[in-house]
Amino acid sequence: MPARRALVVGGSLGGLLAANLLRSKGWDVTVFERNAEDLTGRGAGLSTHPQLLDILHRIGIDFDESMGVKLDRFICLDASGRVYREEKTSRLMTSWGRLYRALRAPLPAESYRLAMALAKIEQDAAGVTAIFATGERFEGDLLVAADGVRSTVREQFLGDVELHYAGYVAWRAMLDESEIPPAIRQEIFERYVFCLPEGELFLAYPVPGRNNETRAGERAYNIVWYRPTDPKTLADLCTDATGKYHGSAIPPPLIRPDVTAAIKATARELVAPQVAEIFVRTPQPFFQPIFDMESPRTVFGRVVLVGDAAFVARPHVGAGVTKAALESASLAEAASTRDLAAGLLRFEQEQVPFGRGLVALARQEGAYLSAQLKPREQRTAAELKWDVDHVLLAHNSRTERLREVLHAARSAAAQP
Repeated sequence: MPARRALVVGGSLGGLLAANLLRSKGWDVTVFERNAEDLTGRGAGLSTHPQLLDILHRIGIDFDESMGVKLDRFICLDASGRVYREEKTSRLMTSWGRLYRALRAPLPAESYRLAMALAKIEQDAAGVTAIFATGERFEGDLLVAADGVRSTVREQFLGDVELHYAGYVAWRAMLDESEIPPAIRQEIFERYVFCLPEGELFLAYPVPGRNNETRAGERAYNIVWYRPTDPKTLADLCTDATGKYHGSAIPPPLIRPDVTAAIKATARELVAPQVAEIFVRTPQPFFQPIFDMESPRTVFGRVVLVGDAAFVARPHVGAGVTKAALESASLAEAASTRDLAAGLLRFEQEQVPFGRGLVALARQEGAYLSAQLKPREQRTAAELKWDVDHVLLAHNSRTERLREVLHAARSAAAQP
């Protein structure tokens, strides 16, 4: 009996996780990526969770400490650069590119197609067909939509579901270890750093280098800086020097020089000088508006939404990739049953509450940042006060809270 065939739309981490997990269950899988160039050099730093590492090991990827930067301490710095809190932690920080390379390597070259922009999907009782802008048609038994936040597949089936702007952006910067002044490198490089300007959150930590190196001297330092930003200001940030408005996704090279100069000057004013220096030395910081989104359904016949195509959670739980891995593992189990329709129904019954639970948890953790755009008299007590204890409690309980959300979803799915 020939292997069942899966079409995976989206060749980023979510699509690669789904492809590898389905292949481990005997499926014949082809991944279709809309970009014409390989994605190896994209992305920045990311955190790992035990659930992600377990799933990687399950598909034969030994993602050990050599593939990331292990941290055992975090520190909190005030605006003068003084350490006012230091505690133990245990984090393995890696990079998007390092994980992409590990997941891409097991796939045969012919199973990963670039420059394949999806046009539409057709399906019937016998199978599903993906039709691409090139005019090519591919038939399969299952189509997995892993095409991200602005999913073309989701648009076809859930056109009225919209992204919701959270009221703040994440400024990002990454600087090679070799470009950091030696005194600063010695003081903070192997630490997870927190700064808490009023109404904001600034995180900094080491990650593998731009070519995925983890050797000392060849790594990089990654910064994520959450700043409340009203819609009018966001529109200005997303307008280039010619006056063209790019929606909420302006390419970093098109960010106006005055915007870049202003955010670097603000870093000098608000955050510890050690990390401000790293931010200022980054040639092109860029920003990402923070959104969330919930899909009421994730299965449409033979079409399945996973990852950010299904649910978009704010990044505070640090579990975007782990969420995609858990969903893909669940999908692979569901798709390994003889009755595919019944398996997909069970998948949806578990993944919808899981996605909703994770979105709710991330909203809770980001509520203080969103509240900065409300008048003080309209904020709750929790929205008015947000000190280092709140931040560190959330940081240290991420994995456990993720586990609780997953357990609650599985329990809900098991109810008759």
